[in-house]
Formats: sequence, C-alpha cells, structure tokens
Amino acid sequence: MHRLLIADDHPLFRDAISRTLSLAVADGSTPEYELLQAASLAQALSLIESHADSLDLLLLDLDLPDSHGLEGLARLRAEADWLPVAILSAHEARETVLEALALGAVGYLSKSSPADVLREALARMLAGEVYVPAQLMRAAPRAAPLSASSASASSVPVPPPAPQPAPSLSEAEFARRWQTLTTKQRGVLERMVLGESNKMIAWQLGVAETTVKSHVSAILHKLGVASRVQAILLASHALPAMSGPSETSAAPRRETPRSSAHE
Repeated sequence: MHRLLIADDHPLFRDAISRTLSLAVADGSTPEYELLQAASLAQALSLIESHADSLDLLLLDLDLPDSHGLEGLARLRAEADWLPVAILSAHEARETVLEALALGAVGYLSKSSPADVLREALARMLAGEVYVPAQLMRAAPRAAPLSASSASASSVPVPPPAPQPAPSLSEAEFARRWQTLTTKQRGVLERMVLGESNKMIAWQLGVAETTVKSHVSAILHKLGVASRVQAILLASHALPAMSGPSETSAAPRRETPRSSAHE
C-alpha cells in the first residue's frame, strides 16, 4: 500500500481525489492507496512529522491559506527534503512548471486532469519518474512564475533550496554541446522538453524504449548534467534561442492511439 498526503484547502477537491483513488483500487487498475488530507501547509508539515516513516508522496496545491505559490514547495524542500512532492494546481503557466521542477518537485499536474491521467501520473512518480503532462510543457509563456520570492511581505521568509538547479550555460556553450548530439539525440531531447515520457518518445520515433533510454543517458553525459530534469530545464531555456528544428523533430509525428494519449 502507498500512503499519500494531499495538501489542499478545498474539502470537496480532496474528497474527489480520494474517491478517484478508491475507484481505481476497486477496479484493480492501480495499487492500493491510503490518502491523508491537510487543509494547510502547517497541517501538512504536522502530518509529515507524525507519518515520516510511511509517507510516499505529497500532492501540493499552490494556493494554501498559509503559503503562496511555490513558497510551500520551498519550505517543504527545506524541512522534509526526503519526501517527494508533486504539484497539483490550477496554475498552468510553463514558467511555474519549470520553476517547480527546479525546486525539486517530482511532478506537476493540472487540477483539470482526468482521472486516468492522475492515476498514471501517481504510478510513474511512485516508480521514481518525473511526471509533467506534455500540454503543460507546450503551453506558451503566460503569467510570471509563482516563485517563493513573490510571496507577500507578511509571509515568513523561506530560503529557496534548489535540489536540481538548471546548469548555467551561455548560448554559445549550449550550442557547442548541442552539436555533439546526434540527430536522434536532438530529437529525443526536444521531445523531453515537451514533457513526453520515454515510452511516448519511443512510439513517436518508432524505436524501442530501451533505445530511448540509451539516448537519454548519452544526452545527460554530453550536456554535462546529472538528471533528466536538469536537461529539460537547460534545454527549455536554450533551445528557443536556436533557430531551426532538428531533422528528427521536423519529421511527421505518429498518430497516438487514444489509450496512450497521456503516456
């Protein structure tokens, strides 16, 4: 059994998530879950302390009564960095998604996500993957990110730790490293930036998933980063400044079966 904690100040939404997970267990589509509920960041921290030996994942809303934007995530990373935290929010600005990943979130889900997407995302994050729906990564820039530093003056200052900071490279240095990637590796990286999983990338490129994993490993090595998230953050900032898509990304995309639309 997986023990999850959801921090959201809307009881109806928390109950809806609980019912969704209960229905999933009933039809055998997911492992069994136990869901703890908190209406504020303070309650979440209290539950984390009392269940430190058994919690597997925290689902965090960005609009809690006692925290604003990513301030709650920053505080959780400072006080309970052992606990994986995923954002479950109505805010879908791409900059907010990227900043949450930089602060160490293991995933980002929109509150408008259908139940099957939520179940798939939980399964992947509990398996150690980072989950971000492709539509959020494709979204055009909108509002300014909800950074911890943008909290109101009355908020308690929280140091913003960044467990997986994006490496700082000049455009020229990124371009040099980009040239060391093969055409297929460039295509894989571009699809990583769009939020696609290895399975989806393999489908789009018509190759085995193990081949994609090998490409990802080579990409991390050539870019000089330690994780998939760092590669995504680095490329997200640098690729828009480079002209011309790679040969692979310019190729027609394969039509995705309805059942795999969110894989």
